[in-house]
Amino acid sequence: MPKKIDIPVTGMSCAACSSAVERALKKIDGVKTASVNLPAERASVEFKEPEKPIILSTIINAIRDEGYGVSTLKMDLAIKGMTCAACVSAVERALKGLYGVLSISVNLATERASIEYIPTIVGFEDFKKIIREAGYSVEQITEKFVDRERERREREFKELKKQFIVSAILTVCIIIGSMLAFPALSNWHVLFLLATPVQFWSGMRFHSAAISALRHRTANMNTLISVGTNAAYIYSVVTTFAPHLFFKGGLTPHVYFDTSATIITLILLGKMLEARAKGKTSEAIRKLMGLHPRSAVIIRDDEEKEVPIEEVSVGDIVIVKPGERIPVDGELLEGFSTVDESMLTGESLPVEKLTGDKVFGGTLNKAGSFKFLALKIGRETALSQIIKLVEEAQGSKAPIQRLADRVASIFVPTVIGIAIATFFIWTIFSSAFTLALMNFIAVLIIACPCALGLATPTAIMVGTGKGAEKGILIRDAEALELCHKIESVVLDKTGTITKGELEVVDIIPVDNMTTDEALQIAASAERFSEHPVGGAIVKKAIEKGAELYEPVEFSAIAGGGIKTKVKGQKSEEEIEVLIGNERLMTKQGINISPAKPIYDKISSEAKTPIFMAVNNEVRAVFSVADTIKEGSAEAISELKNMGIDVIMITGDHHNTAAAIAKEAGIRRFFSEVMPDQKIEAVKKIKSEGKITAMIGDGINDAPALAEADVGIAIGTGTDIAIEASDITLLKGNLKSAIDAIKLSKITIRTVKQNLFWAFFYNIIGIPVAAGALYPFGGPLLNPMIASAAMAFSSVSVVSNSLRLRKKSMW
Repeated sequence: MPKKIDIPVTGMSCAACSSAVERALKKIDGVKTASVNLPAERASVEFKEPEKPIILSTIINAIRDEGYGVSTLKMDLAIKGMTCAACVSAVERALKGLYGVLSISVNLATERASIEYIPTIVGFEDFKKIIREAGYSVEQITEKFVDRERERREREFKELKKQFIVSAILTVCIIIGSMLAFPALSNWHVLFLLATPVQFWSGMRFHSAAISALRHRTANMNTLISVGTNAAYIYSVVTTFAPHLFFKGGLTPHVYFDTSATIITLILLGKMLEARAKGKTSEAIRKLMGLHPRSAVIIRDDEEKEVPIEEVSVGDIVIVKPGERIPVDGELLEGFSTVDESMLTGESLPVEKLTGDKVFGGTLNKAGSFKFLALKIGRETALSQIIKLVEEAQGSKAPIQRLADRVASIFVPTVIGIAIATFFIWTIFSSAFTLALMNFIAVLIIACPCALGLATPTAIMVGTGKGAEKGILIRDAEALELCHKIESVVLDKTGTITKGELEVVDIIPVDNMTTDEALQIAASAERFSEHPVGGAIVKKAIEKGAELYEPVEFSAIAGGGIKTKVKGQKSEEEIEVLIGNERLMTKQGINISPAKPIYDKISSEAKTPIFMAVNNEVRAVFSVADTIKEGSAEAISELKNMGIDVIMITGDHHNTAAAIAKEAGIRRFFSEVMPDQKIEAVKKIKSEGKITAMIGDGINDAPALAEADVGIAIGTGTDIAIEASDITLLKGNLKSAIDAIKLSKITIRTVKQNLFWAFFYNIIGIPVAAGALYPFGGPLLNPMIASAAMAFSSVSVVSNSLRLRKKSMW
């Protein structure tokens, strides 16, 4: 059962809406945490006891009781193998057992099942697995891999556009009739006929949402718009059809159809622009989704078959040709190629792929054709996991958003209170009813909880999406916010600063042997060795193009090295070769004194010296080391220039650690640290009062990554390390850590800008609309101007967030 679920919520239009849904979810017994993302229109719910998840209908009903909806999908499946009603019952029982399935209908005659489900919880892969486990085969009838959210938003945009165009045409006519003396248009009854469709067709989305909120004893942005426009409209209707009521009170009647119509038109324009802009905030997700191929060529029954991507199974042999995208994750079996993995790592250079190498779904095959074994499919592929991670990050809340949430929860009731107070104050002290009414409407209309609600999540969505495009995966908004405050960075040496694999860095021949001859003999001897040192020597020889001989009588000596015989380079006779450390040479009676100075020099440089003896005489010393990654020293220097303390942690001896630290430009380091002691080192640095990040890649780094304020995993590392981290760097180099910090800084700067303008706008706008400046010679705010300002505030916040997409930080 899931620990946490995401639910797509419909009908939310402002921060008050998301707050209402969040409060309702938090009240449910069994909910540990709940958060709602307004731009993504998604609620995240974490259970207290995952093994006892809350009944899904309870969660859905809680959302619906607040006046909002839950987006669901329907899928039709073709099920083969059913023969009777018992088969139908078995399939239905199997599907009903899946968390996320809402309703099922299985038809024996058509051999089809229709399933209604929540797509963020369950999907086709789950249906296929559970039906196959029940003993039946299944195929998907419809449902191609598309971005459904994009389609829905496009429909919403088209509907808004249609309503805006009709409203705008009618409003222009109303304004002309109100401002100028047109014989027909200036007639109040004609203005009434023109304003009514604007009020109750174009504006119905606001009124129906306001009524729903009222029914559930809440208020939101729609309440303000509906009350404000209806006040102007109803006042004008009464004036039009019963003007004598005003004449009796000694008042001169006026109509304000232009006010109600203009407010709705301008807010529709703002909503239309906002919908378009909000759609762009999740562009990174859509780009990633677009990388999924829709079909794959597989080998079944000794034949090549093109099948939908959903029908590829683990264990299938998949064929990929040049220019095609790899459909699923797997391991290369036959052939070779270069693959563009920039969608995963952000690295533009293609990666060479040979037999045994891993390939990833969605990446682009550039050169040769090859066959590979499918290992991960559907939601298990790296691409799907990245999409899921980005979606979760975009749906999470940053701590900086809490202030906005607290304000938003009381914002609308407060504004309504201010508007009512404004109306009575102006009525009492000015005796001008129409002036009081216009100020009342202006206060309601200018207040904008939307800007408050959109300020943080839109920036977070764009920031996390931008990071994903550059190979930086951020688990949640809190990690993104905290990242820019980092004061200390703890670097695990192996695999983070260094490459994490041994490499021959120097070969020093002894006596008359040449470097090439020494390398050829050593690599031939180590050809079948499984030790990392042997692998490094063989790799070096292959890079040099050396011809390797077959070793005979090969034997590995535990903790020491190897002993074997190989063919000599200058003769056909076999020579005895011994490769290993000082202890092995001494034990075998080899005189190492001629090479001892070389041995000591290599040891002093924090490298590993390896002797090679030929026919009982030392003939060469190999210098082997885990070398520093390209760019590590530069990245560490840049971190220090940013004012961040850099600390290295390693299990190496002090001298070795000191040499590596010196080469990398690190002053402070912890040496001889056992894997289980890394967490204590992180705690010690945190106790110094600094916000600390830990960067590592191995299984033994996972506890320290979890302990750090921000855990950053190198993407070339293990799944466990990545799971324990807050941020994953897919490129596998330290430069990406700097990019993550810079991304955090520009994203949080954008969030602060958005929040400042949202608060500033409301703090200044509401008093001006209430007429606070009028006694001092200041202006009164026309409600139509207020509606334009309100529409602009939301659009400006979203647009400012979208600027992140084009900002350069590299």
